[in-house]
Order: sequence, then C-alpha cells, then structure tokens
Amino acid sequence: MAGKDLYAVIGVDKNATEQEIRKEYRRKARELHPDVNKAPDAEEKFKELNEAYDVLSDEKKRAQYDRFGTIPGAAGGGAGGPGYVDFDEIFGGGGGFDGFGDVFSSFFSGFGASAGKRVRKEGHDMQIGLRITLEEVATGCKKEVIYERLAPCEDCHGTGMGPNGKEVKCDKCNGTGRVVSVTRTFLGDMQTATTCDACNGTGTKIDNPCPECGGQGRVPDRQRVTVEIPSGIQDGQQLRVSGYGEAGMQGAMAGDLLVTIRIQRHDYYERHGNDLHVSLAVPMVQAALGATLEVDGILEDEVVDVKIPEGTQTGDKIRVKGYGLPKFRGSGRGDMIMHTKVEIPKKLKKKEREILESLAKEMGEETADTRSPLEKLRDAFN
Repeated sequence: MAGKDLYAVIGVDKNATEQEIRKEYRRKARELHPDVNKAPDAEEKFKELNEAYDVLSDEKKRAQYDRFGTIPGAAGGGAGGPGYVDFDEIFGGGGGFDGFGDVFSSFFSGFGASAGKRVRKEGHDMQIGLRITLEEVATGCKKEVIYERLAPCEDCHGTGMGPNGKEVKCDKCNGTGRVVSVTRTFLGDMQTATTCDACNGTGTKIDNPCPECGGQGRVPDRQRVTVEIPSGIQDGQQLRVSGYGEAGMQGAMAGDLLVTIRIQRHDYYERHGNDLHVSLAVPMVQAALGATLEVDGILEDEVVDVKIPEGTQTGDKIRVKGYGLPKFRGSGRGDMIMHTKVEIPKKLKKKEREILESLAKEMGEETADTRSPLEKLRDAFN
C-alpha cells in the first residue's frame, strides 16, 4: 500500500464524511469480494480496499495519514494502532473468522439456504480474545474493542425494507416456507417437501427491499463497544455483551459478543488464584538478624511492609495477608506470598571480612582465605 492514495482506493474524495466512506467501501467490497468477483486480481484488490478502510475509518489513523501521508503502523507501530485492543481470536458462529473478508462471506450467504434447510434469521454469537495486564486485573478496567460484524443497517433501521417497502406473503409457497413437488414413479406418485427457494423458508418476501442491505436488514460494518472488566477476573473467563454479536436478519434477535479474557504474563508476580507469589532477595545480614523490607504492591503507589524473621533461609515463604488480587465479584483480597532468596555478597571489603572472620571464630567455624597475593597486599595497605 506504500505510495497509494487510500481515498482513491476506496473511491471517495479526501473531504468525504465517515458515512460516505463507509457506504462507498461497502459498495466496492461487494464488487471485489472473491465470493462474487472471479477476476484473478479480485482478492488482492479486496485486501487493498480493506487496508485502506482500516485507516480511513479510524479517526486517529485518518488524521495521521492526512497529515503525514503515511499508513499508521506500517513502520512497526503495531497492528491496529493505539486505539485497538490486542485480539487472540475472532469467531462468528463457531467457525474461524478473519475480519471483513469473512463478514462479507456471511453477508453474501445470508439468504442462501441449503436444500431442505430453513434460513436462520437470528444472529450468531461472536467471540474475541482480549489481553489485559495483571495490574488491570487488580483494579478492573474498561476497554474499547473494535471488531467487524454484520450490524443493523442504518438506512432501513434493520427492517430490510426500502422506501414504501413492505413484507408480503411469498406467492410461491403461499406463506408456508415449503414447496411440495410430485414425482411420478412406477410405484405411484411421490410427494417431496423442500424449503422454498423464493423466500428461503421464511414464508415472506420484501416488496421493494432496502438498496443498501439488499433486504437483509444488516450490513458489514466496524463495531466499537466498551467492555467493562471487573477486578479479580481469571484468565480464560468470559464476559457476555448482549446484542453485540452478529445482527439478525430483518430485525430478528442479534447474537451476543463473548469476550474471553487473556492475562499477560507479569515480569514480577505470579498468580495462583487470588494470591500473588513473588521472589524476594534478602541480604545476608538482614536474613540472619531479621528486618522489615518495603516492596511494591500490585496497586499503583501501594507499598507492602514485609517482616523478615530472624534466621530466614533461602526458599522460606513469608505470607502478607490482604495484598493479593481482589476476589472476583466479592469482597477482600488474596495474599502476597514472598519466596525468599538470601543474597551472599561476592566481594567483601577488608572491614567486612574481618567482622565475618571474627564471627566465624566466635562460632567455631573454619574459613579459607581465598584472596590472591595482590588482594592481600591491597588489604594490608588499606
């Protein structure tokens, strides 16, 4: 896409409104989609069209493109840009889903029914995977997710009807949704009932359908929705946003958006339920004599006082109650569990060595002088 005029790719003027860009994109996408257009370059042109729309349909990306003439994210800025949420996966109706390409495939097959099957008018559920940090688990957060779906048509308000349009009984099946055919065999006449191909089993047709959605009442579109994530949520847990899955046909019930939470690995903490486990380095003397150390908590500006018992050893566990993660939709917090690692200094100053040698003598322990001749000479002068 480098060097290409994104407005020209979609076929609109630089001053086009968001609605004009969306309408022209959908019109051109219907022409170029590989399910409809069998030209050798249709798939590549459809991909370019989607990339252009990805920029021009986003206010921040469009402003950057208008100002600098570059495509946001093209130089390592990250897929989706700053306004997007990182997705693990997108599904529609239980199958693999790949952005606008599959949304349009669903749109084109909206009225297509297999032989003997009635068209489903209700929208399918959709699913996305949303990554959040452990800090966001601790506080709860709101995330704006941006995804592609079949959304209610704005021109007809989801009814599928054009100006002066109305729903009428199918004249082929007389409103039954099924057509009975008679086949003569040597055993006699046999009747077979199949789904009406004129109304796809609905029993009704639209007289003067909406030109924007072709009578479906839904169109491929980019959806923005804010998802509220409660504190204490677990990895893999799902949140349901009602009505934001695939829109139903001609005003039928929409599916839901299922948001699967994925929690990023933390550099410092490890989560076990509501407890937070962390490695804590304890200086040798403080481990022997006992001390109180300050460590950062999971919440912003939170400081945790950790009491180090006298004689602490490497591998000991110190539990600090109430400094873990909040309980999901409950009260209270888990605990913070410190896994101690006693630090032994690798280099000692002369005074420090003398103190430790005196302590070893007092405790009846034998020590070895591993200093080199040069180090012994240096210590003597010091």
